[in-house]
Amino acid sequence: MIRTPPFWHQPRGVLAYGLWPLGWLYGVATAWRQSRALQAHHAPCPVICVGNINAGGTGKTPVVIALAEHLKKRGRQVVVLSRGYGGTIAMPTLVDPKIHGAAEVGDEPLLTAAFCTVVVARKRVEGLALALAQKPDVILMDDGFQDPSVQKDFSIVVVNATLGFGNGFCVPAGPLREPLAKGLARADLCLSIGDAAAQRRFAALGPDQAHFRVEGQIKPLLTGMPWQGLPVFAFAGIAHPEKFFSTLRDLGANILGCEALLDHEPLSLPLMKRLAAKARSLNAQLVCTEKDAVRLPAQYQRDVLALPVRLEIKDWSKIDAKIINLGL
Repeated sequence: MIRTPPFWHQPRGVLAYGLWPLGWLYGVATAWRQSRALQAHHAPCPVICVGNINAGGTGKTPVVIALAEHLKKRGRQVVVLSRGYGGTIAMPTLVDPKIHGAAEVGDEPLLTAAFCTVVVARKRVEGLALALAQKPDVILMDDGFQDPSVQKDFSIVVVNATLGFGNGFCVPAGPLREPLAKGLARADLCLSIGDAAAQRRFAALGPDQAHFRVEGQIKPLLTGMPWQGLPVFAFAGIAHPEKFFSTLRDLGANILGCEALLDHEPLSLPLMKRLAAKARSLNAQLVCTEKDAVRLPAQYQRDVLALPVRLEIKDWSKIDAKIINLGL
């Protein structure tokens, strides 16, 4: 669990250039891994990979959920394959929200399991066998764009339209897992997530490949909750917590305090007691994201409100064209 260094998304400076040799080596290592990998395993059904070129969160989980729902509406049986980041279970496991917790299988797989069948496995090849045992029409790989062990039939690179691809350097000099040109060359689509203004900025600064870019926006799911004027203390353990706080403000919530946690940070009892005490001192309601909610200790699950969000895709036609071509 790390915070994204601010200089990754700033004009290249002394620190970025100083770390550039390490970033270059990182990119070379990724390319070497791709070229030296053993023969990729081919699944008997289509495999759609939802990945990224940036390190850290770009909004992959909402994309996976939206794709799963879209494919289910087309009558397809969907299984999601994930490494279960943050979970302790090492062997391939079929996620069951009734018996598994986020500490065991990871928060994102547990959240996704409310929408479709999910398999977690440290090694994707091992998890593939269990996923196929569920007789899916299609497998959605949550992450794994840089993992060559499983053959992908359709790869979607997800990017935060506000942040783009940062300073264009590889880790640790910048946010990229591999050189941008090589990554985009392997992708079938680039899904940029952000509001209209962010999309315009990304289109102007990003790669000139509008023909393979799809726009999406993560919006709050309106459940009838009266957020207007509600005094809240908000916390978020996601890659970019400020986005969550901004969403609450846009809904009219009166944010009396907020705390940004590390991405996937465990919500221990001492931490929750401290956050609850802050909320009480402000006479405010504790609010978190859906991803945080699945990590809540049992005794806090009724006291903390979660704000659900969903991905809205502006135009599904480019995705549908590929899906149809795969026989889905």
